[in-house]
Amino acid sequence: MKHTKVRDLLNSTTTLQEVNAKGWVRTFRNNQFIALNDGSTINNIQCVVDFENTPEETLKRITTGASVSVIGTLVESKGAGQKYEIQVTKLEILGDSDAEKFPMQPKKHSLEFLRENAHLRVRTNAFGAIMRVRSVLSYAVHKYFQDKGFVYVNTPIITGADAEGAGEMFQVTSLPLDNLPKNEEGNIDFKKDFFGKHTNLTVSGQLEGETFAMALGQIYTFGPTFRAENSNTSRHLAEFWMIEPEVAFNDLDDNMDLAEDFIQYVIKYALDNCKDDLKFLEGRLLEEEKSKPQAERSEMALLEKLNFVLENNFKRVSYTEAIDILRDSTPNKKKKFQYLINEWGADLQSEHERFLVEKHFKCPVILYDYPANIKAFYMRLNDNTEPGRETVRAMDILFPGIGEIVGGSEREERYDVLVEKMEKLGIDKEELYWYLDTRRFGSATHAGFGLGFERLVLFVTGMTNIRDVIPFPRTPGSAEF
Repeated sequence: MKHTKVRDLLNSTTTLQEVNAKGWVRTFRNNQFIALNDGSTINNIQCVVDFENTPEETLKRITTGASVSVIGTLVESKGAGQKYEIQVTKLEILGDSDAEKFPMQPKKHSLEFLRENAHLRVRTNAFGAIMRVRSVLSYAVHKYFQDKGFVYVNTPIITGADAEGAGEMFQVTSLPLDNLPKNEEGNIDFKKDFFGKHTNLTVSGQLEGETFAMALGQIYTFGPTFRAENSNTSRHLAEFWMIEPEVAFNDLDDNMDLAEDFIQYVIKYALDNCKDDLKFLEGRLLEEEKSKPQAERSEMALLEKLNFVLENNFKRVSYTEAIDILRDSTPNKKKKFQYLINEWGADLQSEHERFLVEKHFKCPVILYDYPANIKAFYMRLNDNTEPGRETVRAMDILFPGIGEIVGGSEREERYDVLVEKMEKLGIDKEELYWYLDTRRFGSATHAGFGLGFERLVLFVTGMTNIRDVIPFPRTPGSAEF
Protein backbone atom coordinates (compact mmCIF):
# COMPACT_ATOMS: atom_id res chain seq x y z
CA MET A 1 0.00 0.00 0.00
CA LYS A 2 1.45 3.36 -1.00
CA HIS A 3 2.02 5.71 1.92
CA THR A 4 0.58 9.26 2.10
CA LYS A 5 2.45 12.31 3.34
CA VAL A 6 1.42 13.56 6.78
CA ARG A 7 0.77 16.99 5.29
CA ASP A 8 -1.74 15.53 2.84
CA LEU A 9 -3.42 13.45 5.54
CA LEU A 10 -3.90 16.52 7.74
CA ASN A 11 -5.34 18.42 4.76
CA SER A 12 -7.62 15.56 3.74
CA THR A 13 -11.28 16.26 3.03
CA THR A 14 -12.48 12.68 3.55
CA THR A 15 -12.26 10.33 6.51
CA LEU A 16 -12.93 6.65 7.22
CA GLN A 17 -10.43 5.67 4.56
CA GLU A 18 -7.60 3.22 5.07
CA VAL A 19 -4.25 5.00 4.90
CA ASN A 20 -0.57 4.24 5.29
CA ALA A 21 1.74 6.79 6.94
CA LYS A 22 5.49 6.50 7.41
CA GLY A 23 7.69 8.73 9.49
CA TRP A 24 9.66 9.21 12.69
CA VAL A 25 8.28 9.06 16.21
CA ARG A 26 8.39 12.42 17.95
CA THR A 27 6.73 11.20 21.15
CA PHE A 28 4.89 8.12 22.41
CA ARG A 29 2.46 8.65 25.28
CA ASN A 30 0.57 6.24 27.52
CA ASN A 31 1.64 3.26 25.42
CA GLN A 32 -1.04 4.41 23.00
CA PHE A 33 -0.47 7.78 21.24
CA ILE A 34 2.30 8.18 18.64
CA ALA A 35 3.08 11.70 17.41
CA LEU A 36 4.33 10.90 13.90
CA ASN A 37 6.21 13.32 11.63
CA ASP A 38 7.63 12.70 8.15
CA GLY A 39 9.15 16.13 7.45
CA SER A 40 6.42 17.26 5.04
CA THR A 41 4.96 19.65 7.63
CA ILE A 42 5.70 21.12 11.05
CA ASN A 43 2.59 19.33 12.33
CA ASN A 44 2.52 15.74 13.60
CA ILE A 45 -0.30 13.32 13.05
CA GLN A 46 -1.51 11.36 16.05
CA CYS A 47 -1.58 7.60 15.57
CA VAL A 48 -3.63 5.69 18.14
CA VAL A 49 -2.25 2.21 18.83
CA ASP A 50 -4.40 -0.63 20.12
CA PHE A 51 -1.91 -1.37 22.90
CA GLU A 52 -3.95 -4.25 24.33
CA ASN A 53 -3.51 -6.18 21.08
CA THR A 54 0.06 -5.03 20.30
CA PRO A 55 2.98 -7.17 21.52
CA GLU A 56 4.87 -5.68 24.48
CA GLU A 57 8.14 -6.04 22.59
CA THR A 58 6.80 -3.89 19.74
CA LEU A 59 5.53 -1.19 22.13
CA LYS A 60 8.98 -0.97 23.73
CA ARG A 61 10.51 -0.26 20.31
CA ILE A 62 8.25 2.77 19.72
CA THR A 63 10.80 5.34 20.93
CA THR A 64 11.64 8.93 19.99
CA GLY A 65 13.53 8.89 16.68
CA ALA A 66 12.40 5.42 15.59
CA SER A 67 11.00 5.16 12.07
CA VAL A 68 7.66 3.40 11.74
CA SER A 69 4.99 2.53 9.24
CA VAL A 70 1.35 2.58 10.32
CA ILE A 71 -1.73 1.38 8.47
CA GLY A 72 -5.11 2.34 9.78
CA THR A 73 -8.29 4.35 9.41
CA LEU A 74 -8.15 8.16 9.14
CA VAL A 75 -10.81 9.52 11.51
CA GLU A 76 -11.72 12.86 13.02
CA SER A 77 -9.78 13.35 16.22
CA LYS A 78 -11.55 13.51 19.55
CA GLY A 79 -8.57 15.23 21.19
CA ALA A 80 -7.74 18.93 21.03
CA GLY A 81 -5.00 20.24 18.74
CA GLN A 82 -5.49 18.06 15.69
CA LYS A 83 -8.24 17.65 13.13
CA TYR A 84 -7.52 14.02 12.20
CA GLU A 85 -5.81 10.99 13.65
CA ILE A 86 -5.11 7.44 12.53
CA GLN A 87 -6.67 4.50 14.32
CA VAL A 88 -3.83 2.02 13.80
CA THR A 89 -4.62 -1.54 12.65
CA LYS A 90 -1.07 -2.51 11.65
CA LEU A 91 2.23 -1.15 12.93
CA GLU A 92 5.73 -1.95 11.70
CA ILE A 93 9.02 -0.71 13.16
CA LEU A 94 11.22 0.24 10.21
CA GLY A 95 14.24 1.45 12.16
CA ASP A 96 14.95 1.32 15.89
CA SER A 97 16.29 4.27 17.88
CA ASP A 98 17.94 3.73 21.26
CA ALA A 99 16.06 6.14 23.51
CA GLU A 100 19.00 6.52 25.88
CA LYS A 101 21.50 7.39 23.13
CA PHE A 102 19.42 9.39 20.62
CA PRO A 103 20.54 13.06 21.04
CA MET A 104 17.31 14.70 19.85
CA GLN A 105 15.11 14.09 22.86
CA PRO A 106 11.67 15.79 23.10
CA LYS A 107 12.98 18.68 25.18
CA LYS A 108 14.56 22.08 24.56
CA HIS A 109 18.17 21.87 23.33
CA SER A 110 20.61 24.78 23.09
CA LEU A 111 21.39 25.99 19.58
CA GLU A 112 25.08 25.30 20.22
CA PHE A 113 24.28 21.66 21.06
CA LEU A 114 22.19 21.39 17.91
CA ARG A 115 25.02 22.82 15.77
CA GLU A 116 27.28 20.09 17.13
CA ASN A 117 24.66 17.60 15.91
CA ALA A 118 23.86 19.26 12.59
CA HIS A 119 23.28 15.88 10.96
CA LEU A 120 20.37 15.23 13.36
CA ARG A 121 19.13 18.72 14.26
CA VAL A 122 16.81 18.85 11.25
CA ARG A 123 14.63 16.31 13.09
CA THR A 124 13.65 19.03 15.57
CA ASN A 125 10.63 21.23 14.88
CA ALA A 126 12.70 24.41 14.65
CA PHE A 127 15.23 23.13 12.12
CA GLY A 128 12.64 21.27 10.10
CA ALA A 129 10.77 24.58 9.78
CA ILE A 130 13.92 26.54 8.91
CA MET A 131 14.94 24.13 6.16
CA ARG A 132 11.48 24.01 4.62
CA VAL A 133 11.43 27.84 4.56
CA ARG A 134 14.91 27.82 3.02
CA SER A 135 13.72 25.43 0.31
CA VAL A 136 10.67 27.56 -0.51
CA LEU A 137 12.78 30.75 -0.63
CA SER A 138 15.21 29.03 -3.00
CA TYR A 139 12.35 28.09 -5.31
CA ALA A 140 10.97 31.65 -5.09
CA VAL A 141 14.35 33.06 -6.20
CA HIS A 142 14.31 30.95 -9.36
CA LYS A 143 10.62 31.58 -9.99
CA TYR A 144 11.02 35.36 -9.75
CA PHE A 145 13.86 35.56 -12.25
CA GLN A 146 12.54 32.87 -14.59
CA ASP A 147 9.13 34.56 -14.75
CA LYS A 148 10.89 37.80 -15.73
CA GLY A 149 12.88 36.16 -18.51
CA PHE A 150 16.28 36.08 -16.79
CA VAL A 151 18.73 33.39 -17.90
CA TYR A 152 20.19 31.22 -15.12
CA VAL A 153 23.97 31.05 -15.47
CA ASN A 154 26.28 28.67 -13.58
CA THR A 155 29.49 30.62 -13.04
CA PRO A 156 32.76 28.87 -12.10
CA ILE A 157 33.42 27.68 -8.55
CA ILE A 158 37.15 27.48 -9.31
CA THR A 159 38.55 30.77 -10.60
CA GLY A 160 41.73 32.74 -11.08
CA ALA A 161 39.94 36.06 -10.51
CA ASP A 162 39.42 37.82 -7.19
CA ALA A 163 36.16 39.69 -7.76
CA GLU A 164 36.27 41.63 -4.50
CA GLY A 165 39.97 42.45 -4.49
CA ALA A 166 40.03 41.33 -0.86
CA GLY A 167 42.49 38.48 -1.22
CA GLU A 168 40.62 36.38 1.36
CA MET A 169 40.18 33.32 -0.82
CA PHE A 170 40.68 29.57 -0.46
CA GLN A 171 43.45 28.33 -2.72
CA VAL A 172 42.84 25.33 -4.94
CA THR A 173 45.86 23.18 -5.75
CA SER A 174 46.87 19.63 -6.59
CA LEU A 175 50.55 20.32 -5.81
CA PRO A 176 52.15 18.13 -3.12
CA LEU A 177 52.16 20.34 -0.03
CA ASP A 178 55.16 18.55 1.46
CA ASN A 179 57.28 19.12 -1.66
CA LEU A 180 56.12 22.25 -3.49
CA PRO A 181 57.84 22.89 -6.84
CA LYS A 182 59.70 26.21 -7.03
CA ASN A 183 60.63 28.41 -9.98
CA GLU A 184 63.95 30.19 -10.57
CA GLU A 185 62.90 33.05 -8.29
CA GLY A 186 62.24 30.61 -5.45
CA ASN A 187 58.45 31.07 -5.57
CA ILE A 188 55.88 28.29 -5.91
CA ASP A 189 55.74 27.23 -9.55
CA PHE A 190 52.00 27.22 -10.26
CA LYS A 191 52.71 26.35 -13.90
CA LYS A 192 53.11 22.80 -12.62
CA ASP A 193 49.75 22.89 -10.87
CA PHE A 194 46.60 21.24 -12.26
CA PHE A 195 45.32 24.41 -13.99
CA GLY A 196 48.77 25.77 -14.78
CA LYS A 197 48.14 28.88 -12.70
CA HIS A 198 47.20 30.09 -9.22
CA THR A 199 43.49 29.35 -8.62
CA ASN A 200 40.97 29.79 -5.82
CA LEU A 201 37.41 29.04 -4.79
CA THR A 202 35.19 31.86 -5.98
CA VAL A 203 34.00 34.73 -3.77
CA SER A 204 31.47 35.85 -6.38
CA GLY A 205 30.14 34.95 -9.80
CA GLN A 206 29.64 38.60 -10.70
CA LEU A 207 32.52 39.22 -13.10
CA GLU A 208 31.73 36.11 -15.15
CA GLY A 209 28.03 36.99 -14.89
CA GLU A 210 28.68 40.37 -16.47
CA THR A 211 30.11 38.72 -19.58
CA PHE A 212 26.87 36.79 -20.04
CA ALA A 213 24.66 39.81 -19.34
CA MET A 214 26.43 41.61 -22.18
CA ALA A 215 25.13 38.94 -24.54
CA LEU A 216 21.91 37.62 -23.00
CA GLY A 217 20.63 40.91 -21.56
CA GLN A 218 19.59 39.76 -18.11
CA ILE A 219 21.06 36.86 -16.17
CA TYR A 220 21.31 35.63 -12.61
CA THR A 221 23.60 33.29 -10.73
CA PHE A 222 22.65 31.32 -7.61
CA GLY A 223 25.46 29.19 -6.30
CA PRO A 224 28.02 28.56 -3.56
CA THR A 225 30.70 31.13 -2.77
CA PHE A 226 33.61 31.02 -0.34
CA ARG A 227 35.42 33.51 1.90
CA ALA A 228 38.60 32.63 3.81
CA GLU A 229 37.87 35.39 6.29
CA ASN A 230 38.87 34.33 9.81
CA SER A 231 35.65 35.68 11.32
CA ASN A 232 33.74 33.76 13.97
CA THR A 233 30.72 36.06 14.21
CA SER A 234 27.03 35.18 14.02
CA ARG A 235 26.86 36.81 10.55
CA HIS A 236 29.73 35.09 8.72
CA LEU A 237 30.24 31.73 7.02
CA ALA A 238 33.20 30.41 5.04
CA GLU A 239 30.82 28.73 2.54
CA PHE A 240 27.50 30.30 1.62
CA TRP A 241 25.15 30.83 -1.31
CA MET A 242 24.89 34.00 -3.37
CA ILE A 243 22.18 35.32 -5.66
CA GLU A 244 23.62 37.69 -8.27
CA PRO A 245 21.51 39.17 -11.07
CA GLU A 246 23.21 41.28 -13.74
CA VAL A 247 21.23 43.36 -16.24
CA ALA A 248 22.45 45.09 -19.39
CA PHE A 249 21.24 48.68 -19.93
CA ASN A 250 20.17 49.07 -16.26
CA ASP A 251 21.48 52.02 -14.25
CA LEU A 252 21.63 52.42 -10.47
CA ASP A 253 17.96 53.46 -10.15
CA ASP A 254 16.86 50.42 -12.17
CA ASN A 255 19.09 48.28 -9.96
CA MET A 256 17.48 49.59 -6.77
CA ASP A 257 14.00 49.01 -8.24
CA LEU A 258 14.89 45.43 -9.18
CA ALA A 259 16.39 44.59 -5.78
CA GLU A 260 13.44 46.02 -3.84
CA ASP A 261 10.88 44.24 -6.01
CA PHE A 262 12.82 40.97 -5.83
CA ILE A 263 13.16 40.98 -2.03
CA GLN A 264 9.50 41.82 -1.50
CA TYR A 265 8.47 39.06 -3.92
CA VAL A 266 10.45 36.25 -2.26
CA ILE A 267 9.37 37.30 1.25
CA LYS A 268 5.71 37.36 0.18
CA TYR A 269 6.15 33.96 -1.45
CA ALA A 270 7.44 32.55 1.82
CA LEU A 271 4.60 34.15 3.78
CA ASP A 272 2.05 32.64 1.39
CA ASN A 273 3.59 29.16 1.29
CA CYS A 274 5.14 28.61 4.74
CA LYS A 275 2.35 29.77 7.04
CA ASP A 276 2.62 26.97 9.60
CA ASP A 277 6.41 27.02 9.72
CA LEU A 278 6.63 30.81 10.07
CA LYS A 279 3.94 30.83 12.74
CA PHE A 280 5.93 28.23 14.68
CA LEU A 281 9.18 30.19 14.26
CA GLU A 282 7.45 33.37 15.41
CA GLY A 283 6.34 31.59 18.60
CA ARG A 284 9.85 30.21 19.10
CA LEU A 285 11.34 33.72 18.77
CA LEU A 286 8.85 35.23 21.23
CA GLU A 287 9.69 32.51 23.76
CA GLU A 288 13.43 33.03 23.28
CA GLU A 289 13.19 36.78 23.76
CA LYS A 290 11.44 36.49 27.11
CA SER A 291 14.85 35.84 28.67
CA LYS A 292 16.39 38.97 27.10
CA PRO A 293 16.36 42.48 28.62
CA GLN A 294 13.54 44.61 27.20
CA ALA A 295 16.00 46.82 25.29
CA GLU A 296 17.35 43.83 23.36
CA ARG A 297 13.98 42.45 22.29
CA SER A 298 12.63 42.89 18.78
CA GLU A 299 10.19 45.74 18.38
CA MET A 300 8.08 43.60 16.03
CA ALA A 301 7.05 39.95 16.03
CA LEU A 302 8.38 37.90 13.09
CA LEU A 303 5.30 37.98 10.85
CA GLU A 304 4.78 41.67 11.61
CA LYS A 305 8.38 42.38 10.61
CA LEU A 306 8.02 40.48 7.33
CA ASN A 307 4.79 42.27 6.46
CA PHE A 308 6.45 45.57 7.41
CA VAL A 309 9.01 45.02 4.63
CA LEU A 310 6.22 44.28 2.15
CA GLU A 311 4.10 47.27 3.11
CA ASN A 312 6.81 49.96 3.19
CA ASN A 313 8.82 51.40 0.33
CA PHE A 314 12.53 51.24 0.98
CA LYS A 315 13.94 54.63 1.95
CA ARG A 316 16.67 55.76 -0.45
CA VAL A 317 19.42 57.80 1.20
CA SER A 318 22.83 58.91 -0.08
CA TYR A 319 25.90 57.87 1.86
CA THR A 320 26.70 61.55 2.49
CA GLU A 321 23.26 62.16 4.03
CA ALA A 322 23.60 58.99 6.13
CA ILE A 323 26.99 60.13 7.48
CA ASP A 324 25.49 63.46 8.55
CA ILE A 325 22.64 61.63 10.33
CA LEU A 326 25.04 59.26 12.09
CA ARG A 327 27.51 61.97 13.06
CA ASP A 328 24.73 63.99 14.69
CA SER A 329 23.03 60.99 16.30
CA THR A 330 22.74 60.56 20.08
CA PRO A 331 24.67 57.22 20.17
CA ASN A 332 27.55 58.87 18.30
CA LYS A 333 27.59 62.01 20.43
CA LYS A 334 27.38 59.99 23.65
CA LYS A 335 30.03 57.55 22.34
CA LYS A 336 27.67 54.57 22.50
CA PHE A 337 28.77 53.37 19.06
CA GLN A 338 31.73 51.00 19.15
CA TYR A 339 32.98 52.73 15.98
CA LEU A 340 32.45 56.49 16.18
CA ILE A 341 31.58 58.41 13.03
CA ASN A 342 33.78 61.48 12.81
CA GLU A 343 34.26 62.18 9.15
CA TRP A 344 33.04 61.53 5.63
CA GLY A 345 34.67 58.46 4.12
CA ALA A 346 34.18 56.10 7.06
CA ASP A 347 33.14 52.55 6.23
CA LEU A 348 29.80 51.88 7.93
CA GLN A 349 29.60 49.05 10.47
CA SER A 350 26.59 46.88 11.29
CA GLU A 351 25.74 49.06 14.31
CA HIS A 352 25.47 52.14 12.06
CA GLU A 353 23.38 50.34 9.45
CA ARG A 354 20.98 49.03 12.07
CA PHE A 355 20.65 52.46 13.69
CA LEU A 356 19.58 53.96 10.36
CA VAL A 357 17.00 51.21 9.75
CA GLU A 358 15.70 50.49 13.25
CA LYS A 359 15.95 53.83 15.03
CA HIS A 360 16.11 56.68 12.53
CA PHE A 361 14.06 55.79 9.45
CA LYS A 362 12.19 52.78 10.91
CA CYS A 363 11.98 51.08 7.51
CA PRO A 364 14.33 49.25 5.11
CA VAL A 365 16.97 51.63 3.74
CA ILE A 366 18.93 51.75 0.48
CA LEU A 367 22.18 53.66 0.82
CA TYR A 368 23.81 54.79 -2.43
CA ASP A 369 26.75 56.80 -3.80
CA TYR A 370 29.48 55.51 -1.50
CA PRO A 371 33.06 56.84 -1.36
CA ALA A 372 35.07 55.24 -4.15
CA ASN A 373 37.96 54.23 -1.89
CA ILE A 374 35.84 51.86 0.24
CA LYS A 375 34.16 50.10 -2.68
CA ALA A 376 35.24 47.61 -5.35
CA PHE A 377 37.10 48.58 -8.52
CA TYR A 378 34.28 47.65 -10.90
CA MET A 379 31.74 50.18 -9.54
CA ARG A 380 30.97 53.14 -11.79
CA LEU A 381 32.65 56.40 -10.81
CA ASN A 382 30.18 59.26 -10.44
CA ASP A 383 30.69 62.23 -12.74
CA ASN A 384 31.49 65.69 -11.36
CA THR A 385 32.47 64.63 -7.84
CA GLU A 386 34.92 66.87 -6.01
CA PRO A 387 38.55 65.71 -5.77
CA GLY A 388 39.17 63.73 -2.60
CA ARG A 389 35.46 62.94 -2.27
CA GLU A 390 34.94 60.76 -5.32
CA THR A 391 31.89 58.51 -5.11
CA VAL A 392 30.72 55.46 -7.01
CA ARG A 393 27.26 54.33 -8.12
CA ALA A 394 27.06 51.70 -5.38
CA MET A 395 24.09 50.69 -3.27
CA ASP A 396 23.54 48.64 -0.13
CA ILE A 397 20.15 47.53 1.18
CA LEU A 398 19.88 47.56 4.98
CA PHE A 399 17.35 45.50 6.95
CA PRO A 400 16.32 45.51 10.61
CA GLY A 401 18.21 43.01 12.72
CA ILE A 402 20.58 42.18 9.85
CA GLY A 403 22.20 45.36 8.58
CA GLU A 404 23.42 44.93 5.01
CA ILE A 405 21.51 42.24 3.12
CA VAL A 406 22.24 43.35 -0.47
CA GLY A 407 25.25 45.02 -2.06
CA GLY A 408 25.30 46.15 -5.66
CA SER A 409 26.19 48.86 -8.13
CA GLU A 410 26.06 50.25 -11.60
CA ARG A 411 29.19 48.82 -13.20
CA GLU A 412 32.00 50.91 -14.69
CA GLU A 413 31.32 50.49 -18.40
CA ARG A 414 34.00 52.98 -19.60
CA TYR A 415 37.13 51.11 -20.64
CA ASP A 416 39.62 53.91 -19.95
CA VAL A 417 38.18 54.69 -16.51
CA LEU A 418 38.13 51.01 -15.53
CA VAL A 419 41.75 50.50 -16.65
CA GLU A 420 42.87 53.56 -14.68
CA LYS A 421 41.14 52.28 -11.53
CA MET A 422 42.70 48.83 -11.95
CA GLU A 423 46.18 50.33 -12.36
CA LYS A 424 45.78 52.44 -9.23
CA LEU A 425 44.75 49.37 -7.22
CA GLY A 426 47.43 47.12 -8.68
CA ILE A 427 44.93 44.76 -10.33
CA ASP A 428 46.51 42.72 -13.12
CA LYS A 429 44.97 43.78 -16.46
CA GLU A 430 46.42 40.75 -18.22
CA GLU A 431 44.74 38.43 -15.71
CA LEU A 432 41.36 40.10 -16.32
CA TYR A 433 41.72 40.65 -20.06
CA TRP A 434 38.43 38.82 -20.62
CA TYR A 435 36.62 41.19 -18.25
CA LEU A 436 38.06 44.24 -20.01
CA ASP A 437 36.92 42.79 -23.36
CA THR A 438 33.31 43.42 -22.31
CA ARG A 439 34.25 47.14 -22.26
CA ARG A 440 36.17 46.99 -25.53
CA PHE A 441 33.50 45.29 -27.62
CA GLY A 442 30.01 46.78 -27.43
CA SER A 443 30.14 48.18 -23.90
CA ALA A 444 26.91 49.41 -22.35
CA THR A 445 25.54 50.63 -19.07
CA HIS A 446 24.77 47.66 -16.82
CA ALA A 447 24.13 46.98 -13.16
CA GLY A 448 23.67 44.16 -10.69
CA PHE A 449 23.72 43.16 -7.06
CA GLY A 450 24.56 40.29 -4.74
CA LEU A 451 22.33 38.93 -2.00
CA GLY A 452 23.72 36.47 0.51
CA PHE A 453 21.03 33.79 0.57
CA GLU A 454 21.69 32.81 4.20
CA ARG A 455 21.15 36.41 5.34
CA LEU A 456 17.78 36.36 3.58
CA VAL A 457 16.87 33.07 5.29
CA LEU A 458 18.10 34.52 8.59
CA PHE A 459 15.75 37.49 8.23
CA VAL A 460 12.71 35.48 7.13
CA THR A 461 13.04 32.82 9.85
CA GLY A 462 13.89 35.23 12.67
CA MET A 463 17.01 33.28 13.62
CA THR A 464 19.94 35.26 15.00
CA ASN A 465 22.93 33.13 14.00
CA ILE A 466 23.70 32.44 10.35
CA ARG A 467 25.01 28.96 11.24
CA ASP A 468 21.44 27.96 11.99
CA VAL A 469 20.04 28.60 8.51
CA ILE A 470 22.42 26.48 6.40
CA PRO A 471 22.37 22.67 6.56
CA PHE A 472 26.06 22.18 7.43
CA PRO A 473 27.85 25.40 8.47
CA ARG A 474 31.48 25.91 7.47
CA THR A 475 33.29 28.31 9.83
CA PRO A 476 36.88 28.88 11.01
CA GLY A 477 38.06 25.73 12.78
CA SER A 478 34.96 23.76 11.81
CA ALA A 479 34.18 21.66 8.73
CA GLU A 480 32.25 18.83 10.35
CA PHE A 481 30.03 16.42 8.43
